[in-house]
Amino acid sequence: MNEPIYLDYNATTPLDPAVFEAMAPYLPGYVGNPSSDHLYGHRARAAVGLARQRVAALFGAAPHEVIFTGGGSEANNLAIKGIASKFGAPGDQLICSAVEHPSVAESHQFLVRQGYRLTIVPVDRDGRVDPAHVAAALTGRTILVSIMHANNEVGTLQPIRAIAHLVHARGGLLHTDAAQTVGKVPVTRDMLDADLISIAGHKFSAPMGVGALIVRSGIQLEPLIHGAGHEGGRRAGTENVPGLVGLGAAAALAAYRLPEYQDRIGALRDRLQERILERVPAAMLNGHPVERLPNTLNLSFPGINAAALLAAVRDRVACSTGSACHAGQATPSPVLLAMGRDEGLAAAALRLSLGWRSTEQDVQQAAVAITDAVHALYGAASVDR
Repeated sequence: MNEPIYLDYNATTPLDPAVFEAMAPYLPGYVGNPSSDHLYGHRARAAVGLARQRVAALFGAAPHEVIFTGGGSEANNLAIKGIASKFGAPGDQLICSAVEHPSVAESHQFLVRQGYRLTIVPVDRDGRVDPAHVAAALTGRTILVSIMHANNEVGTLQPIRAIAHLVHARGGLLHTDAAQTVGKVPVTRDMLDADLISIAGHKFSAPMGVGALIVRSGIQLEPLIHGAGHEGGRRAGTENVPGLVGLGAAAALAAYRLPEYQDRIGALRDRLQERILERVPAAMLNGHPVERLPNTLNLSFPGINAAALLAAVRDRVACSTGSACHAGQATPSPVLLAMGRDEGLAAAALRLSLGWRSTEQDVQQAAVAITDAVHALYGAASVDR
């Protein structure tokens, strides 16, 4: 049996062979704690230091501005809770968008329970935040604004730099979750003008369980994890040497591949969209038609339950609904509801996300498999009526 075509790169990416090769010396039989003052410790410390330099270079940051974490969710928690604990107090204001990742949304709700005020700014029908809405929400007690760089479901890119300008003018700080954008579009600290940037390694060919928070020099955080003085005292815990070596290798690879990735994967995504819409003209694009990730395609198929469609193509295409699925039923995506879709369209959405290994043949076969399944489900619905 052939493996299904993998079109769920926004969920996770395969570990790149070059990344595994870089990690291999630090896997079976490897010994060395970066905090130990002997040869083995020195080797481990040097490996982590190189990884830090590579991640910093990808963002145009300094190595000391990189805090290694256990993934993107921890980075988001550290940014939001760490800033609130260091600079804020109950009654102070936090701002985020209506389409943030749960690790951002739930971190804010945690702080609301501690007495902080939260303002959630809306998005338009393309999933974009209007900077004017952020400006209107800012007050003298705003300590942090968190707006994701790109949405994981629809791929819409946010005007982070314009928002940062407004936030900084009022004395606040800006955090952006860039987990979905690293390796797909240019992401430098100066380009975004963000004070804190979260990343997740497994979204760009590094191993799972490693990530980082880029923190502008001079900004202090209260650690989430207390203990020894790891990460400049900002995140306790013995470093995951193999994982961080992989993260550094993946960062270097992402920088090298970025121009080809944008061109080739963007063209494949567009062809996939064209072929599906040719065969199912009723399908509706979710997300900005231009300002979106080059690999992401989110389509709603009116009258189709996305969970049923996912089940119908599961053996041929691995993709996602972007919604919670229970017992074959898709609940409406909160992101699509926030974008103004009705519940039917929000529950009828399929997310297709391509990656470095995607090919023209993948696109052709996936388009046929998905559209055949859609027509079969439409036919079954007609018979049921």
